[in-house]
This record gives sequence, structure tokens and C-alpha cells, in this order.
Amino acid sequence: MRLIVLLLVGGLALGGCDRQKAPEQQGIAPAPKAAQMPVKGLDRSHAGDPIPDIVIKDGNGEDTALTEFKGSPLLVNLWASWCVPCVKELPTLDRLAVKRGAPEIVALSQDSGPLASVAAFLGEHGIKRLDTYQDADTAMSEKSGAQVLPTSILYDKDGREVWRFVGDRDWTSAEAAKDLAAAG
Repeated sequence: MRLIVLLLVGGLALGGCDRQKAPEQQGIAPAPKAAQMPVKGLDRSHAGDPIPDIVIKDGNGEDTALTEFKGSPLLVNLWASWCVPCVKELPTLDRLAVKRGAPEIVALSQDSGPLASVAAFLGEHGIKRLDTYQDADTAMSEKSGAQVLPTSILYDKDGREVWRFVGDRDWTSAEAAKDLAAAG
């Protein structure tokens, strides 16, 4: 066994010796760093970032600037109808919407279909308190750097990110209430 290990190490050492130039000089680009996927849970790495200046569609099909929601704490939830964890958490967001002291909630559909299909989907799933909003171009995901659905981003009254939660969550839980209180 020891002999096999010595032969392998020796072979690797000799194999590296025929390299006459550095990889860059040989026209070989270094391997790119692997994209780091966000871990489910609370992420404060974007704290202080301003709310993106994007335009979304409201339930009437009217353009609405997301920055118009400044002035009170805002929870933007990025979701899609095809996303199972998104659909799982929507009812808890719907219940949160009527809780005293809760932030304003913009459940922002990332679906690319017609706006009417988003409203119909919410109705079919018994979501009654959340208004219909759509970002069919996924501008919010792009501008905020959100890579996973669902992602919920909490903004303070000045439109600055407090934190984001990656993945689904029970928004009516005591832990969620404690985290939401951070927006003031």
C-alpha cells in the first residue's frame, strides 16, 4: 500500500515538471470560482442597500414604482406559481398581512404569464389579503441579486434593506415576528 502511494505521489510530481509556462502563458484561463448559492435563512449581507428603482404591475395592470412604497417598513416577497416552497408560504404571508405592526407586504410574482393568471392563482389558493403584483421581467430579482425563490426582503421606512430571508418561512411564527421587528 505504501508503495502505491509513493508511486502516485512521484507520478504527480513528475507530471507537473513538464509544464514550461504558467497556465496564463499557455492560453489556459484559470477555472472560474464556483457561484456560491445562498443558504436558506436570514441574510444580512445586503443590509443598507436601497430598494431597487424598478417598475412593477399592480393588480389593475398599472405601472407602479417599487420606491413608492417607502415611508413604512416593507416586506417584498419574490415568488412564482411554479415554485412549491413559494406556494407553501403564501398563506402565512396572507395571515401576516392583517397582523398588527406587520410591515406592508408586496408579494411580487415573478411569473411571465398574463397578470390575470397571477390574480387567478392567488384566488384559487385562498389568498385574499395580498394585492396582486407582478414583475414579469424579473427586474427585482436581477437588481437585488436574489437567486432563489422564494426570497423575502425587508426594507425599513427609508427604503433601506434590513435583511433578506432565502427560502420559505412561516411568517406567522414567533421567530419571524422577532426578525420583522428589526425594521422598526
